[in-house]
Amino acid sequence: MSKSSKSQTFLHGTMLLALSTAIVKVIGALYKIPLNAIIGPEGFGYFNTAYEIYTVLLMVSSAGLPVAMSRMISQANSLGNYREVRKIYRTCRTIFLIIGLAGGILMTVFCRQLAAFQEQPDAWAAIGALGPCAFFICLISTYRGFFQGQSNMMPTSVSQVLEAVCKLVIGMGAALLVWRYTNSIPLAAAGAILGVTVGTALSALYLKLICHKSYKALPVTEEEVPSSGKIAKTLLAIAIPITIGSAGLQLLTMLETKIYMSRLLEVLDYTQKQADNMKGIYNMTQTIFNMPCAFINPITISIIPAITAQLTLKKDKEVKATEESGVRITGLIALPCAVGLFLLAEPVTALLGGYSGEDLRLSTSLMSILGICIVFNAIVLLTTAIMQAHGNVTLPVINMFIGGVLKLAVIFILTGNPNIGILGAPIGTLACYVCITALNLIAMRKVFKNPPAVLKSLFRAVLAAAIMGVAVFGTSKGLHLVMGGNVSKLIGCAVPILVGAVVYLIAVVKLKAITREDCLLLPKGEKIANLLRL
Repeated sequence: MSKSSKSQTFLHGTMLLALSTAIVKVIGALYKIPLNAIIGPEGFGYFNTAYEIYTVLLMVSSAGLPVAMSRMISQANSLGNYREVRKIYRTCRTIFLIIGLAGGILMTVFCRQLAAFQEQPDAWAAIGALGPCAFFICLISTYRGFFQGQSNMMPTSVSQVLEAVCKLVIGMGAALLVWRYTNSIPLAAAGAILGVTVGTALSALYLKLICHKSYKALPVTEEEVPSSGKIAKTLLAIAIPITIGSAGLQLLTMLETKIYMSRLLEVLDYTQKQADNMKGIYNMTQTIFNMPCAFINPITISIIPAITAQLTLKKDKEVKATEESGVRITGLIALPCAVGLFLLAEPVTALLGGYSGEDLRLSTSLMSILGICIVFNAIVLLTTAIMQAHGNVTLPVINMFIGGVLKLAVIFILTGNPNIGILGAPIGTLACYVCITALNLIAMRKVFKNPPAVLKSLFRAVLAAAIMGVAVFGTSKGLHLVMGGNVSKLIGCAVPILVGAVVYLIAVVKLKAITREDCLLLPKGEKIANLLRL
């Protein structure tokens, strides 16, 4: 491992990815908020239908494989077996490209059939435009897995930002151009998707140029290495259960869409336009829900190679310390976001979605439920990553499957109720994540000799978030009492959020929700710890 890579500790890598994620999410907001205004809830529904199908193929092609590759490279790298690192990389690249090519062809050729299956036939153009991404994302995953296995998160961070910038510039430009000349919502949604396709292609090109330089710079060693067949077998043994879990849960999400759309159309007798509009609003609230959840992914990406390396070197105390540090950081991110979106669901969706009237009432209810989901989703992501790092790849799959089946059952029952309707979808999501959280925590206590104290590690962050919630609620109510009905969308969001952020920071420091040891793992950590008086 290079000197620069060695200096990147678990949380250092997390900070790099979190910074890039923040940039990506800002760019995403700049993209999706005006896009929703341009193509409307109906077009936004087509856009997200394409994404749902693409995500299934994405999970099949790149969910388990990069994790498996990262684990294998981290293990070889920690032992200084750089010849083996090279062999793992070459073998994985071949497998990734074959799967990516198959996924890209499938999505492009059968775009109309996939759109019809999702009860949104007009989404075919968006699905077809996104098809080539399945190939490029596999290529990207090869390079990212290579770097992440060495705890080097910089290339992943830069490539994420590059993708987001292309999506914003090219996607928004194409959507406006197509809408102006065709006045077609389905084709405008396809134009918006084009930015994603171009972004992944350029990101793959960037990583290829950087990856080959870093690959050639690895030290030359002469240890005996496994055959390509044995490496592929080991890779697939790790990757297949993870992929089944990830792709299976995403496939269940596709079925979720089909279930609630058919229930709205066939049981509750909504028109196609009304159902498409509701789906578009729900998709927009899901986009907001995914913003804080995306900040958990850097932790899971960084924690797997870190724990794998520590387990390889039999550093059991360090393993538990890393896991609990990950839990604390996860709680510090997820809890305030959950509380904030639950309490500020109306002003947030009014500002970001531009909704009013009945649409605003629906988006507020959807967002409130999804806000609660954030905490449980974050714990699921982290505990799953911890189990995968320990080599327990099957248990998370079983737990996800159980939660996914529960989700579909709840959605089927509730969305057919005229008093609940599409609200049954986020309620089903909440039931799913609560179920998986409980199952993962039970599994870790049974399987691990010295499991991390997850609930104990979250306790102080919960208190800090509760204090923040009181401040946010009081500020929001105070604004409406003072200004009556004249509170603008921006002020209704910004002021409570600003007050909540200040109160939360003070509460975190006073309650010692983050430890000095956590800070010391961060870049400039000693200065941060001294500044916070930890």
